[in-house]
Amino acid sequence: MEKHQLTMCPRFETAFSFLGKRWNGLIIQTLMSGPKRFKDISALIPSMSDKMLSERMKDLECEGILVRHVYPETPVRIEYELTTKGRALEPVMQQIQSWAESWVE
Repeated sequence: MEKHQLTMCPRFETAFSFLGKRWNGLIIQTLMSGPKRFKDISALIPSMSDKMLSERMKDLECEGILVRHVYPETPVRIEYELTTKGRALEPVMQQIQSWAESWVE
């Protein structure tokens, strides 16, 4: 009888390690309702430092999950918004929310 080697899909592994990184899911969830300014995201995740938020936002931008818009107003207005790639996570986020409601105390 042949033994089947169980292997993890490299794409799944990469996606999970990125999405599972602390704070990324919360940032993505806050942006699901539309574009926000840094201070608004920071207020929605009060337990996260602004330094960490800034780092994670840069990571998410590099991954193509969110985009940073700079509006040349006085004062300058900067907003963050999910890209099409980021918005594609909506059903995943809804499933996690549903699972959490059923199983997380």
